[in-house]
Amino acid sequence: MRIGLVVNPVAGLGGRVGLKGSDGAGVQEKARALGATPRAPERAAAALAELRSRLGAPFAVPTAGGSMGEGAVLRAGLVPDVRYRPGEPTTAADTVRAAAALAPHVDLLLFAGGDGTARDVLDAVGASVPVLGVPTGVKMHSAVFGATPRAAGEAAALMAAGGVRIRDAEVMDLDEDAVRDGRVSARLYGHVRVPDIPVRVQQRKVGGTVADPSSVAGIAAGLAERAGPSGLLVLGPGTTMRAVAAALGADVPLMGVNVLAGDGTVVAADVAAAELEALAGATPAWIAVTPIGGQGFLFGRGNQQISPAVLRAAGRDRLAAAATEAKLASLGGRPLLVDTGDEDLDASLRGHLPVLTGHRRFAMYPVR
Repeated sequence: MRIGLVVNPVAGLGGRVGLKGSDGAGVQEKARALGATPRAPERAAAALAELRSRLGAPFAVPTAGGSMGEGAVLRAGLVPDVRYRPGEPTTAADTVRAAAALAPHVDLLLFAGGDGTARDVLDAVGASVPVLGVPTGVKMHSAVFGATPRAAGEAAALMAAGGVRIRDAEVMDLDEDAVRDGRVSARLYGHVRVPDIPVRVQQRKVGGTVADPSSVAGIAAGLAERAGPSGLLVLGPGTTMRAVAAALGADVPLMGVNVLAGDGTVVAADVAAAELEALAGATPAWIAVTPIGGQGFLFGRGNQQISPAVLRAAGRDRLAAAATEAKLASLGGRPLLVDTGDEDLDASLRGHLPVLTGHRRFAMYPVR
């Protein structure tokens, strides 16, 4: 079986610096000015390394040149078969051209990027060849990505072994400019074919609904009790956490990571990873996040500002997952997921976690 790779080298560049996406040269330039570094090639290499460990001897990987795949293939100890040479700097048009050039030569096309990259791959290959995303973007609401880079490699290996069904999966994307203005505007762009491997391949995000006010008030009270008057409460993005902040008397951005004092005072709004690391390192902090509806991700989708350094400073005992019972029901029994970018940290977060569903009400949930 022939497995190819195309990498969007700037995917996810804006995540940890709080830009809520990486689309457009202006955003990418701003992200670099804020200290962002590319991570997509590294995560693509991790997926290929897992694939190689399961398939054995090195093999050739049809790919694009330089940072669009060749470097990741070499880093994984495999042999690049370069079918497209991009210019510098690379653009979305290069992703389309690279995917189109690779499609006739592969049975599965891995692509490293986010929802914007998935759109480019859809434009290039349509339903002509199965694809699978290595998650390296910021949002990744589409149902076309491995749960982690390693899971993408596992899924590719299972497909290579045969017997894996293929399904149609949605390619979704948010309007990043609308997100930066505090509005969530998602659109279905089409479908691609992906391996049908539950848990290893993520579901699409399910849109949020207005939460029951009594449940939100109970969650807010429970989080305030944990933080105490002298601690910090770090709230992840999303409608649930924004409603929790409002119940505590705070008005915070919808899609940002925000920091409150125990009494509900806003300490910092829409923070980047560096600012959050400084705050969490100086004062005891609780990290409160809600799983993404339909997907179940606690970390690694839209909240990369809560970096491994922040999570380690807080510790697992100060991690508070919170969700209404309706949101948990939307997961259909699937586990909660973590993809922090640090495999050792991910392993330490797995197991079972109490999810706060109201005032002093909990549901034990598995974390994978």
